[in-house]
Formats: sequence, structure tokens, C-alpha cells
Amino acid sequence: MQGCTVTSWPIIPTLRGYRAAWLGRDLAAGLTLAGVAVPEQVATAGLAGAPAWAGLYAFVAGSLMFAVLGRHPQLSVGADSTIAPLLAAAAATVGSPGSPPYVQSLAILAVMVGLLVTAVGLLRLGWVSQFLSTPVVTGVLAGIAVQILVRQLPAFLGVPGEGTNTIGRLRAVAGRLGHTNGWAVAIAAFVLAVIVAGERLDRRIPGALLGVIGSTVAVAWLGLGSRGVETVGPVQAGLPTVGLPSAPWSEVRHLLPAALVVTFLCVIQTAATERGAAPAPGTAGDFDRDLVAVGAGSLLAGLGGSFAVNASPPRTAIVVATGGRTQVCAVVAAGLTLGFVTGAAGVLRNLPQAALGAILVFVASRLLRITELRTIRRFDRLEYALAVVTTAAVALVGVEQGVIVAMVLALADRTWRAARPADVVLGREPGTDHWIPVDVGQPTEQVPGVVVYLLYGPLWYGNADHTAARIRDLVDAARSPVHAFVLDAGGISDIDYTAAQTLRDLLHRLRRRGVTVGIARSSHLVHHDLVHAGLLAALGPDRLFMTVEDAVVALAVMG
Repeated sequence: MQGCTVTSWPIIPTLRGYRAAWLGRDLAAGLTLAGVAVPEQVATAGLAGAPAWAGLYAFVAGSLMFAVLGRHPQLSVGADSTIAPLLAAAAATVGSPGSPPYVQSLAILAVMVGLLVTAVGLLRLGWVSQFLSTPVVTGVLAGIAVQILVRQLPAFLGVPGEGTNTIGRLRAVAGRLGHTNGWAVAIAAFVLAVIVAGERLDRRIPGALLGVIGSTVAVAWLGLGSRGVETVGPVQAGLPTVGLPSAPWSEVRHLLPAALVVTFLCVIQTAATERGAAPAPGTAGDFDRDLVAVGAGSLLAGLGGSFAVNASPPRTAIVVATGGRTQVCAVVAAGLTLGFVTGAAGVLRNLPQAALGAILVFVASRLLRITELRTIRRFDRLEYALAVVTTAAVALVGVEQGVIVAMVLALADRTWRAARPADVVLGREPGTDHWIPVDVGQPTEQVPGVVVYLLYGPLWYGNADHTAARIRDLVDAARSPVHAFVLDAGGISDIDYTAAQTLRDLLHRLRRRGVTVGIARSSHLVHHDLVHAGLLAALGPDRLFMTVEDAVVALAVMG
């Protein structure tokens, strides 16, 4: 029985080659996953402004659809704290949190996000996940973490939550500090301590579940509801009504920008989650197909009246840590969650909001990657500034606007760097024919009257004039009159039409000054560009060289 395998399964792709020996691990992983997911999904539903049942159904829908359609064996999909604040912000423009228009707008958003993420997968556009740099993504997540922390302060302190933005919420909390509920603070601190302890001892310990059980029992036993401790209250039980949410076209257009941003975040986070939990060697992965599965999860969630789902790095890590091998663990967790919400959801009525706030505070701490930010600061101050500005934009302005700001800043940063590429003047290493940068701390020698210049990156319309000006300045600043200029093209990837015309004009100017120009180490792509732009004909076939040394020797003689 131990060696028994399944070679072909019609439904779940990750079950191909399934071994009976894996079943025990998958069942244990599924049980642990359900224990972690139930309180977390209820908390995330609150973050999205949705009823508790919506978070549980989101987990069921996401888990089942990914199990049926996905290829990654351990990825966990469900309600996610990264996109929940953005969903809440978008739905808040339609109705107040928890109201029927608000909940319906969340379902509409789920369908829209599901269609968009599915389309990205079907069109094999998963590469857009690489569009935002790590500093920008780190900044976006940090900004979301700040938003979550500020949103949960009222629940943590047991005071009413007010305000429509981060600053407004902080002011409201500051004005009510004198009305802090000690019981709520104690519950939140207890749950947070249990979660942190479980995380440090063994990630397989469902600290959130243990904290929720303990705090719920305390509320019921001590009658804390009458002492100002706010609870979840009655939770809808039973299966949801499945149907396409209806909305006027104007509302769909209104929600489209938020749906696009959520889609982008889902693609990025799914890619990051898969990178952090790579399948076992020999297991075929298909990121675009996994996107289709994640999108299908949002579609099913929306049809059931819930909200959009996403891949979860923490829950996926739990599946890996508990030895889960296939999506059987997701099916087990979904089944247990479905059984809970249909048969035992009533126990949530005494669940304190402070406990859910503690869970979300812990989740936010996982999004705030301080170590990553320090590493970025050591590596590049400009990229660190980009991360900080992104964090501030997301935290203070909003996720949707912050992501747009981040994208614009990232493009501006890349464009600036490409428009001002790195370049160096080369010198010959004494006693050799090697040419190296003159500013690397090693002795070099120059050939009188010859300037050797190396450019890193493509030559394009954005940097053509800058590069031409740099070359003219180098010729003007040379210690002795220049009669030869060598362009080391080894670092140039390609030349566009505008840059080719700029080089042609520069060539004529230098020639009028008596400077002979040669090009060394050009790739076949650059050679192709030189030929088609007419630069090679203008330069002369004898001005193209295999090495810098060949060019210097030949042009020195010509000079």
C-alpha cells in the first residue's frame, strides 16, 4: 500500500502520482490549516467590512477552486489582509460597512477581480508580476500594514472607531484614550501573546485559534459583553445563495480602478508566495494556470456573496511546515470550515472584536518587513527612499492611490537611471593589453591623444543627447589634444533610431575637429543597428575592432 500511486486524476492536478503514505500528512496539515484559517478569515472579513460568514466562505471558495484548477501543491488561497483594506475602501464609496449595498459591491468586486485575474492567467500575462520592484512592493505592504494597525486600534483599545483615513482614525483614537476598555486591552494582549508564543515555539501551533477559544470562553463565562467588550454577534449559518450580483453599469465602471489594482496585487502576491514555497523537485509548476485558479476562487466567492481572494504566504508556509504534500490538505481545511460555518457558527457570537484586532495586528506585523527595508537602505539610498515614499502614500492616501504613486515613481526611477546610464573612461593596465576603468583604484596608463569610453546600457532616445554631451566633454577635458576616440560598445545592448542619428551627428562633429572614431567589442545586435542606421558606412569598415587594444593601436597609428 505504501508504494501505491495514482497516475491519472480527472479533477485535482496535484494528485497525479499521489501516494497513500502522504494521506496522513495531508490530513494533519488540513486540520492545522483550518485551525489557523477560521479565526484569521473572520478577522479579515472584519477588515474588509464584511460579515464573518463572508470571510469563511471566501476561504472555502478559494481553497476548493485552487484545488480543482491549480498546479501548485501547497498554495493556500482565501480572504487576504493585503487586499482587504482596498476592497473596503472601494466598497465604502457605495455604502456603509456591513450594509446590503456595501456587501453587494464587495461581491461585484470579487467577480470583476476573478474575471481579470483569470484573464491574466489565460493570456499568460503572469510576467506583469515582475513589473514592480522589491522596494516598491515592500513599501506597499508596509503601507498596508500601517493601515491595518491603525484600523485595529479601536478594537484593541475597546473604543468606537471613527474617521475615514489614517490621520482621522488616529485623531479619533487619541481623543478617546480616556475611555479605553481595560477588558478589551487585556483580551487583545492575551490573544496576541498566545499567537506570538505559538509562532516562536512551533509554527504548526494554531495560536490564533487557541487565543480565540480562550477569549470567547472568557467573554461568555465572565459576561464581558455587559462590561463594554464588543463581540462579533450572531453569524449567518448555512450555505450561501449562489447567483450573479447585479449592479448598474455605472457602479461597475466606478469599481473598475480598484478591481485593477486588486488584480495587480493578487498577481504579485501569488508570484511571491510561489517563489517562497517552490514545489518539490520534479513537480511541474504553471504560474499562469495557478492565476486562473486564484481568479476562479474570486469568481466563486463573488457568486456566493463573498469577496475577492488571494494567495496567502503565511498559510502556505503553514502547509509546508506541517508536511502537507498536495491540495488534499486544502480540501480538508475547506471541508472543516464549511462544516463549521453550517453547523457551529453560533459559537462566534461571543467572539470579542479585540481578539480579531489582535490577530490582524499580528498579520500586519508580518507585512511590515523591517529587515528588508534595512537591507534596501544599505544597498541603495534612492531605492530606500522609493520604499519609504510608497509606504507613506499607501498609509496616508490609500492603497489604490498609493499603488498608482508607487508605479509612477518606479517608472520614473527606472527611466531616470536609463536616461543617465553609468559610464567610465578606460585606461590600459600596465604591462598588459587589458583596458579597465580608471577609477577602480588600480594603476592605469593612458595613450596620449586617445580617449577610450565605455557605456553601460542601451543607447536610446532618452539618453542619446546626454551621452553625446558626455563624449564631447571628455574630448574637451583631455590633457592633450585628442586625435582618436574609441567607443567600447561591450556594455551597449542596442541602439535605437534616434540615438543612431545623434551618433551620426557626433561623428561628423568629431571628424571636423580632426578626431578619428572607432568602435570596439560591438555585439551582433549592435552591429546590426550600426549597419541599418548607416553608421558603419559613415564610420568606415576599418573602424570596427574586436578588442579595445586593437582599436587603440590602429587609431594611434592613424593619428
